[in-house]
Amino acid sequence: MRFDRSSSSEVGRLLAMLTATRPSGRFAEIGTGCGVGTAWIASALGPEAMFVTVENDEERAAAVGRLFADLPSLIVLHGDWHALLPPEAPFDLVFFDGGYWKRGDGAAESEQALELVAPGGVVVIDDMTPEALWPEEWRGRPDPAREFWLEDPRLRAVEILTTPRTAAILATKIPN
Repeated sequence: MRFDRSSSSEVGRLLAMLTATRPSGRFAEIGTGCGVGTAWIASALGPEAMFVTVENDEERAAAVGRLFADLPSLIVLHGDWHALLPPEAPFDLVFFDGGYWKRGDGAAESEQALELVAPGGVVVIDDMTPEALWPEEWRGRPDPAREFWLEDPRLRAVEILTTPRTAAILATKIPN
């Protein structure tokens, strides 16, 4: 499908490990792509788990829906996550795999996204460029995505290297 932004094996193993910590949990993915991250999460689902993944591209959403048609606990939705996911929330793990989350263009978007996460739930945002590898023109600029997800007092978060050239943010929502 000429889609070249699938999750790496390193991120996939991380997703499967995190999913396995709550085998009967509720899981969500924003940005299904061609289903690579979806497959890693699905590989660790318990029989009572529920997993919803949302993709904006109709052709990719349909293809992934067919790929996972035999898994009744996995729902593939086509459209904008704003309209589709909130009624299903909150989730024990939310994998923000669409490109928007890396840009962090708006605090309001991040606030709305945080509402999807259950207390004690985990957020994964992958494909971040480690600050040490930023091009010169990025240096000294604010990074709204990192500022929100790493510094919000409602979260405990860390940025980890997933490969020597990529990073991910992992955040846990603190129960009230």
